[in-house]
Parts: sequence; structure tokens; C-alpha cells
Amino acid sequence: MTSRNPGSLLVEKNMYNLSTRYCMPMPPFVNSNGIWQYIEKEKHNPLEASLPRLELQIIAAFSVTQAIHYVLKRLGISLIVSQIVAGLILREVVLRLNRYYQLVLLSDTSLGVLDLAATFGYILFQFLVGVKMDVTMISKKSLLTGAISLFIPCIIGLVAVANVTKFWDLDRRDTVRLLTVAVTHSFSPFPVISCLIENLQILNSELGRLGLSCALVSEMLGVIMSRSAIWIRTAYTQSVWIAIEHLGLLAAYVVVVFFFVRPAMFWVVKQTPEGKPVKNLYIHNIIMLAITSGFLTNLFGQYVVIGPFILGLAVPDGPPLGSALVDKLDPVVSGLLIPVVAITSSSRANILDIKFDDSLMKSTAVIVIVVVLAKFAVTLIPTLFWKVPKRDALALALIMCSKGIVEMKTYNVSREAENITDQMFGLLVGVILLTAIIVPFLVKILYDPSRKYAGYQERNILHSEITGELRILSCIYRPDNIPAVINFLQPSCSSGGNPIIVYVLHLINLRGRAAPLFISHKIQTKTVSNRSYSENVILSFKFFEENNCGTAYVYPFTAISPTKLMHEDICRLALNKLASIVVLPFHRKWFTDGSVESDDKTRRALNHCVLERAPCSVGILVDRGYLGQFISRDLSLGPYFSVAMIFFGGSDDREALSLAKRMSRNASISVTVVRFMDKRHEVGTDWQRVLDSEVLKDIKPEKNLNQRLKYVVEKVYDGQETVSTIESIAGKFDLIIVGRRENTVTPQTSGLDGVREFPELGVIGNFLVTGDLPRRCSVLVVQQQQTAQ
Repeated sequence: MTSRNPGSLLVEKNMYNLSTRYCMPMPPFVNSNGIWQYIEKEKHNPLEASLPRLELQIIAAFSVTQAIHYVLKRLGISLIVSQIVAGLILREVVLRLNRYYQLVLLSDTSLGVLDLAATFGYILFQFLVGVKMDVTMISKKSLLTGAISLFIPCIIGLVAVANVTKFWDLDRRDTVRLLTVAVTHSFSPFPVISCLIENLQILNSELGRLGLSCALVSEMLGVIMSRSAIWIRTAYTQSVWIAIEHLGLLAAYVVVVFFFVRPAMFWVVKQTPEGKPVKNLYIHNIIMLAITSGFLTNLFGQYVVIGPFILGLAVPDGPPLGSALVDKLDPVVSGLLIPVVAITSSSRANILDIKFDDSLMKSTAVIVIVVVLAKFAVTLIPTLFWKVPKRDALALALIMCSKGIVEMKTYNVSREAENITDQMFGLLVGVILLTAIIVPFLVKILYDPSRKYAGYQERNILHSEITGELRILSCIYRPDNIPAVINFLQPSCSSGGNPIIVYVLHLINLRGRAAPLFISHKIQTKTVSNRSYSENVILSFKFFEENNCGTAYVYPFTAISPTKLMHEDICRLALNKLASIVVLPFHRKWFTDGSVESDDKTRRALNHCVLERAPCSVGILVDRGYLGQFISRDLSLGPYFSVAMIFFGGSDDREALSLAKRMSRNASISVTVVRFMDKRHEVGTDWQRVLDSEVLKDIKPEKNLNQRLKYVVEKVYDGQETVSTIESIAGKFDLIIVGRRENTVTPQTSGLDGVREFPELGVIGNFLVTGDLPRRCSVLVVQQQQTAQ
């Protein structure tokens, strides 16, 4: 018999152990002569290398996730659900593959590399959570709600653990496992709540702001409570002195971060010129510091993410530094690494094999139910006490009960530390999955922020007293909107006792913050930042107010929110301030030669949303440069600013005419009302014509005493004659006011209802902006308040 190589025997033994551990049969050629052939054959397999294996896992995870989400997103189901389901499916699929691929994809080595990438992503994720947080958004109401929604469910959960332990006679280890579930399920993590509110598109609604504030309180108190539990456990399992040492080191770390690192970051902000990006050197150093902070806090007994989270809290939120960090990291973290966290965590769960045949699983289910019900109740009760509408209070209670990526990661870490069993982990992942499906669905049913904007009351110019004050909400998207808006407001300032009240809302895109910000610059104590976000806007309109002392009063505001949700800020402010009209800048800007300078599609979508939901009338202001001539003329020379109002009939035209009448009360303005009538028109008695006649009667020559207000009638057959007439008169005016008249067909506009580049401007407004006119004038398109039926 040939003697066997000792080295061969050792490798053969290791191969046998490996195959036994992963239920993988040894290849038939694994013997004293063939073992080296096997190694030589497999060592060049690319799947044996860590990087290709990691790439294969990520590709598989993202392919399955996107395929599932392609279907589920049409049902309004969030991405976290697709990621959890993808992890569950991948687990079942891999287990049914060839045993060699099971070894490649599910071995401790392969999953360890994937877990390392997920943990790295979770570190940066917690850092970004800290960057986006703003503790100044906490109010008394949210402080109380957030505190009791954490502590009371936790206490009730601990009492429930004590009772079920006695009832089922559980041992000490199972009791500790149940305590882990009770405490973890009592939390309302800020990232989970923020993501849910953002997906529901209620971020800057009253409910969204309250939910974020409550979650912020719960997050901060939860961090303190969890760190305290770690110190107590350290003191109990190791020694009191080690616990004190860890506490001292963490306190020293906090002092260094907030008294040395934070001032350094403010220095970086000061070194960055306004409107310029932060240097990459500073950004890269802060990111490296975030990674290093995880290593440092891990040295003194804390979870690796606590250091980056604290460092993130020290970063000045918003532009330029906070937004730059979010812009750099968020696409990679949220788009790549966090999905890996969700998928790797859920792939460890075996939901299909959950059985309630032992006392521990029954106890876990009881604890989860008790904690969830307690959290729902203690969130609901105080909000009802503060007279929050019942539907809104129910929605807030559901939001505070939601679970997501943070709980997934926490339970996975607890599973690895054997603080919960695999069966418990499967059940808890199932609970998170169920919650992530049900909560958004119920909140959408209970809470609709647009419901309060329904126009049950008449808030428009037509029904405002012509001799009373006029409340106007003017929106500013960009700095170049300021001159056009001011020069539109100037002719609206009429002499006498009917001033205009102007609420100026500067809208800024939300970057580098998790929560929106709303500032009233007249009440500086409400401002949550020393930085002025709208200095140019404030100074420009302050100068406008001083020049029109007694006839115009200005109240500036700043709203920082996502562009797709800015309409909520506009509509809410218009509703609260009883505005009669909202003036929106047009999304396109032109050069003086007529070529397009900029075309912002997001602003156009915003204008559409306001037109659909505004609680008052809406005007879209198209500035073609001639409004800028207004303040350059001498006010002592009499009327110098010419306005035309094109009237066809209908509610929008009547609203536009009411605005033109108010302008005519300004001694410096001349207004011409051009009424287009059908040459074949026969006198009718329909209600719309009656209303048109009523609003026109006081400007006809026989009753009009205002020489600056003229009335002209143009009779036309069809749209072509209307276009010819408008082309002949458009060059005589600085501003033309028209009604939007959407979906209204008349003989005077027949033939013009075809393809329109800007449907939001209506037929005539679209022609004035896009038609071949000899001279471009500015246009205001007016839509009267859409009243609820």
C-alpha cells in the first residue's frame, strides 16, 4: 500500500469537516492522490475570491429587489418591503441551488464580507441621520408625546415580560431575550419615521412635522436609555470601574466633538464664500473622521455607530456643509449600502418555519402585541387631549408604531449576539414586514393634507371689498423673481384706505436636513438658525414697503422643504393668512433676444400642484422684462404704466377683471379692459352671462367715472380674428392680465385649443407667451378659487 502524505491527510480532513458543516458532499476525487487536483482545479474559480463573490451577491440582491419593487410600487408599497421580501426570497432560492453555490453564497466567509459592507454602510447611515437632525425643532407638545410614547410602552412591556415569564415558567436566558424584544420594540427611530413620512409625502404638513419632532425626541431618549443599559450590563458582568471608564471616555468624546470639532466645522462654513461649494478637502476629512469615530467609540464598549451619530449631530445642518455631506454620501449610502443592510438582515430570517409550539415564541408574540398596543394608545391619548382632529391623531399613533431598517439591524445584531433566537428573529422580521405594509396604507386613508384646502369659503379678489385691504401671497423661487414680483405689486398699491398685505414666501429646496423648516422673519424668536436664508428677499421687500408706506405691508417668510412638497407650504400659508390670491413666478426665463435662458421643470410641476389645491385664487406671472421699467419712471408724470385686461367671460375672467379694477385705483396706472364678443352673438340669459354683465356694468362709459379705466369691445368671428386683434394691441401695454379659462370653449377662441406648450396658462395666456408678437409684454394668468361642490 502506498504511504499517504501527512499534508494530504490534513487537507482531506479539513475538506471533510467543511463538507459536513455545510451539508456538502466531498467530491469523489478527494483522496490522497486527487486532493491536490481538486485544489488546483478550484483555486482559480473567480467565485472563490471575496470581491467577485461580493459583487455577485449585490447584483443578485438588487436584481431581485428591483423586480419585486417594480410590481409592489404600483400598489403604493414602500421600498423597504421589497428589500425585506427580496432577502427572504434569496434565502429560499439559494438553499435550493447546487450545494457548492450554497457554500459560496451562504458560508460564514461570504456572508461575513457582505455583513462588513452592510455594517460600513450602517455607520455612514447613522452619521447622515445625525447630520440631518435638528434638535431645535422640538416643541413642548412633541417632547411630551415622544417621551411617553417611549417610556410607557417600555415599562408596560417590562411588566408583561415579568408576567409571561411566571406564567410559562421561563428561565433567565429566555427572560433576557424577551426584555430585548420589549425594549427594542418600544423605540420609534427617527430614520424610520422620517423615511415613512417622506414616502407618504406629508413631510411639511402639520402631521409630518409633529411626527418628526416626536420621533426626534424618542430617538434621543432611546440613545440615552440604550447607552445606560450597556453601562449597567458592563458594571454587572465586568466591573463598575470599567463601566465608569467607558462612560468617562464617551463623555470626553462628546466634549471634544462639540467644543472642538463643531467650532472647526463652523470655521469651514465661514471660509466658504456664499454660493460656493465647500472644498473637497474638508468634506473628505469629515467623512474620514466619521469612520474613525466609529472605531474610537467601539474601543470603549459602545456600539460602533454611536460615534458617527454624535459626530453627525455636531455638523451644521443645511447648506453649505451639511448639504454637501448629504450630497456626497446619500446616493451611495441610501442607494447601495442601506439596501444591503435590509437584504442581509432579512435573508437570515426563516419566516416560513415559524412555529408557536414552545413557550418562548408564544411569549414573544404576546410581548410584541402588548408593546404595539401600548405605544398606539399612549400616542393617541395626549394628541386627542390637545384637540388634534381624531383622524390626524390616529394617523400619528400609527406612524409612531411603524418599524423599519433600524429594528431590522438591531434584531440582527441581537441574533448574532444570541440575545434572541433564530425563531424569534423570523417572527420579528415578519412583524416588521407586516407593519411596513399596513401602516402607510392606513395613514393614507386617515390623513389627506389637501382636505383642509377645499374652498368652502370664498377667498378671492372678486368677493373682496374693493375699498378694503387685499391679501396677496407672493412666492419667490429664485433671486431673479424678486424684481418682477415687486414691479407687479407696485401698481397694485392703490392710494386711499385700501392697502395690500403682502406675504412673501421664499421657497428653498431642502438639502442636508431631514425635517423641513418654516421661518417667519417678522418673529425672529421663531427662527431656528442664526443664518439668514433669505437676506436679499427680506431687504428687497423691506425697501418696497418703505417706498409704499401706508399702502403696502410686507411679511416675509422662508420655507425650506422638498420641491415636490412645496405646494403644501404655499397652500397652508395662503389658508392661514386668508390670502385672496397667490402669485407664482413662471418656470421659464428668457433672454432679451427671446431665447430661453432657463426652464425649471420642477417649478412647473409645483405651479400645477398649487393650481389644483390652492384655497384661493392663483396668478402665474410671466415676466418678459417690461415690468422692470416700472420703478425707473418718474411718479410725478401721471399715469405711465399701462395694463390690459382681456375679457371673454367666465369666473377666471371675472377674477382677473376684479384685479384690474383695483389697479386702476392707482393714480400711476392706466387700465384698458378689452372685451371680445362673438359677431354672431345673440342676447342670452344664462347665468354666466348675467354674472359677466354684472361685473362689467360699472366700467362701461355711461357709468365709469375713472378716466384711467377704459372699456373697449372687439367683435370677432373665431380664434384667428382674436389672435389678429391681440397681435395689434399687445405691443401697447406693459402687462396683460387674462383669465386661465381652462376647459372653457367659446367661439372667440375656436381653433386655438389644439396643442399648447403651456396648458397651465390657458389658451390666450399660452398664445401671449409663445405666439409671434411684435413686442413681448409681461403676462399674468389668473385662475379664480376652485370652490368645493
